[in-house]
Amino acid sequence: MGRLKEYIPIVGRGVIDDLRALAERLKGKTVQHINSTAVGGGVAEILTRMVPLFQELNLNTRWDVIKGGDKFFEVTKKFHNALHGRSEEINEDDFAVFMETSINNMNEMQYSGDIVYVHDPQPIALVQKKSDNKWIWRCHVDVSVPDRVVWEFLYSFIARYDAAVFSSPEFSSKIPIRQFLISPSIDPLSDKNKELPEDVINMVLEKYHIKKDKPIITQISRFDRLKDPVGVIEAYQEVKKYIDCQLVLAGGGATDDPEGIKVYEETKEKAGNDKNIHILLMSQNDIEINALQRASTVIIQKSLKEGFGLTVAEALWKGKPVVASAVGGIPLQIKHKYSGLLCHSVEGATFALKQLLNSPAYAKKMGENGKEHIKNNFLITRHLKDYMLLFLSLYCKGDVVYL
Repeated sequence: MGRLKEYIPIVGRGVIDDLRALAERLKGKTVQHINSTAVGGGVAEILTRMVPLFQELNLNTRWDVIKGGDKFFEVTKKFHNALHGRSEEINEDDFAVFMETSINNMNEMQYSGDIVYVHDPQPIALVQKKSDNKWIWRCHVDVSVPDRVVWEFLYSFIARYDAAVFSSPEFSSKIPIRQFLISPSIDPLSDKNKELPEDVINMVLEKYHIKKDKPIITQISRFDRLKDPVGVIEAYQEVKKYIDCQLVLAGGGATDDPEGIKVYEETKEKAGNDKNIHILLMSQNDIEINALQRASTVIIQKSLKEGFGLTVAEALWKGKPVVASAVGGIPLQIKHKYSGLLCHSVEGATFALKQLLNSPAYAKKMGENGKEHIKNNFLITRHLKDYMLLFLSLYCKGDVVYL
């Protein structure tokens, strides 16, 4: 894990000094993060890096994970899809399964935080244990057009929190609590984002039988229908008619996502016998993901819905030209034709990929612009600052902070 002093060459000493000053204002407070998985997905990845840094700042921070069986996570996956606007058959039995597991977790978990920070819908009902402490609900998913039945069910819990945090302004809605906009972040010192020697990159390519004799288009994502791996293959197949290239689709799954293997199989079927399509089911190997991104000519993120899309920030941090869907938090990361190209369809993705592959100098400049944008806005040091300002705001009345 990176130490705070190691970030100084990247962000400057003043940024780190500001973090220490904010942490001093929160001295004596305990923050408890709660989510649904310790491994897989952006939430777990962020907390893995963030919690130790908070502890180094002497802010007492802990991280707990709820328990749930297969039925529970099947239901919460339905909730996830429905919140993104996808049609799902959700019945009373599903809500009963959700509540039964929630009650079990309510009874088993210890609540020690002055501030309890609950991430996403899976643990949302724990707020029923709220006492005289502060509770925050952090929504990492796209709720711009949620299924009304699921949203109204969750609303009964959301209304009991002290504040809610969203990743994009368009996710905001009418709720009776304070709302905050805080974008996620990447850690430039993590295995997934740190600089890699060329021999490490080549070794990973050799492991997966990927040659460097033609341009590499890559999407790094969970195998999830909302990431549209089938649509990526369709775009690649169109590009392939004009430019000899290859495609890498790499990612794993999260323990709270039961659909991953099904989508992986659908993706393999779509790829057929094309030897230039590399479909890699990887188990949380961040060095290998880093290497694949750094070896790529262009990186694509053709999501149909997206809470934020940290893989875009990861790609931009490596100075890579990126083609991505204009959904969720992605337009916050990419300014069209400046730090990347946004698209709205398979045809749009195809056009953008061809443009970047045919214009190496343009692609290079776009990658440089993208890296600078991520440095200024989406690194973990900014995220730490935003969270501490949020925590302090919970104790504000007017111009006075009550701690």
